[in-house]
Amino acid sequence: MRLIMLPMTSRRKLAGLGLAMAALLWVATPLAAATDDDNFFTHLHTAKAMANVTVSPGRAGPVEIAIQLETTDETPLSAKAVSVTLVDTQSGRKLAPVEASRDGEDSWHVKLAQLTPGRWMLGLGISISDADHVSVESPILIK
Repeated sequence: MRLIMLPMTSRRKLAGLGLAMAALLWVATPLAAATDDDNFFTHLHTAKAMANVTVSPGRAGPVEIAIQLETTDETPLSAKAVSVTLVDTQSGRKLAPVEASRDGEDSWHVKLAQLTPGRWMLGLGISISDADHVSVESPILIK
């Protein structure tokens, strides 16, 4: 009777491959938030305007969205009005547009009573003047 054995190098390769896969999954998986109060930040831009948007907190429930507008030269952008739209990307449910309140020359905010967890498409409608309007959108994640 003949005994067939796998060479040790093949076993080592399989074990090494398993460890490499586990390490890759660990590195590629985002770490969980340290607290439930973490904010979600995104930067939106077009050829005419940029916006730094912070959703706080970035979890389900009541949230506040802070918007800072800039020109493409990174100077403050003074707009006449800003509106915010949110669409749940999984269900397609669209919240009614909300007019933002001005906090300063380039700062705006919106308070929302309730956001559910998931991926949302955040849209900004920026009225720079009566004749100049900019629309921009970006996905956001609510935990």
